[in-house]
Amino acid sequence: MTRALNRRGFLVAAGVTAAGAALATTTQGFARASAAAGTFRVPVEDVRHTRTWMAWPDSTSIWGGKLSGVQADIALIARTVAKYEPVVMCANPGSAAKARSMCGSSVTVITSIPVDDCWTRDSGPVFRTDGAGGLDAVGLNFNGWGNKQAHAKDALVAGRIAAWVGVPFSRADLVGEGGAVEQDGAGTLMATRSSLVNRNRNPGMSERQIEAAMCAAYGASKVIWFDGVRGQDITDDHVDATSRFLAPGEALVQMPLATDTDAYARDARQQYSILSTPTTATGLPMDAMRLQGPDYDRIRSTNRDFLASYANFYLCNDAVISAHFGDTKADAAARATLARLYPDRVIEQLDIDRLGTGGGGIHCVTQQQPAA
Repeated sequence: MTRALNRRGFLVAAGVTAAGAALATTTQGFARASAAAGTFRVPVEDVRHTRTWMAWPDSTSIWGGKLSGVQADIALIARTVAKYEPVVMCANPGSAAKARSMCGSSVTVITSIPVDDCWTRDSGPVFRTDGAGGLDAVGLNFNGWGNKQAHAKDALVAGRIAAWVGVPFSRADLVGEGGAVEQDGAGTLMATRSSLVNRNRNPGMSERQIEAAMCAAYGASKVIWFDGVRGQDITDDHVDATSRFLAPGEALVQMPLATDTDAYARDARQQYSILSTPTTATGLPMDAMRLQGPDYDRIRSTNRDFLASYANFYLCNDAVISAHFGDTKADAAARATLARLYPDRVIEQLDIDRLGTGGGGIHCVTQQQPAA
């Protein structure tokens, strides 16, 4: 079985009118992030964290009957991360009690930052450090993945988190999401054109202009572009489901089975091929490693929109939080690969199948706040 070409598709119908209103407010009057970009840089994700930010989903208009299962998965992820570092969960006042009950006392639930949904990787701020104790945050002007979902609250999450932390906040000169950009912390980014060079986010902007805005926001100087897959899932193919930076000059790509021929399989192979040839911003050759994906005929879920991404793992202090999907051989191999790559960290594999039916994973619902 090949992966369905409509990941997270069932979310698209939720609240387009409200999404359009939020788009109008978030694409006007950008404050430039470039002023601090010469000093501040988004670090690679294996640095130490002060905390992890998450958001509690409570919308039946978005999730329908899947909501309770998704909430259970969000709570499981939060409790697991909280074993290793503090977790702050943003929840709407009406659902905060349930969030506290399901997440337990190890997770801090706050009600001062309202949310529409749980995808904090995309709605939350991108934190930057300067290597000298400084911390600030950049907002990527989240617009519901191109006006596909209600996001009036989520459009304000990045700035509100920055205010809660008490750090300077600016807005990037593009519309995007955290899951659409991977950074190595040393000047190199990677992203798909399908997500960012897209008129549903950045109408009228050229690839070169978008690239310059990305580099200014992230403190980078080079972007490695992949074509991606356009219009077949709500994110337009976020890079963090397939390719991840491990360190400067080191990347990991989740590979499909040799028999998989769908658009996402072709996309993964192209990403691996591209990463096998370029150099980084500092002139290092890129070392691209493979992470074998599961057989979709052997995983637990039969949902057509399911995302089975081992690559969508989350690094927290002293641990790697990843997923397992029921293909026991592939699950074990993925665990072994992550253990080899991160020998000093505990590998936690979770059953997040309910969240996977929404086309997302653990990295998608977490946002790290690095230690300054």
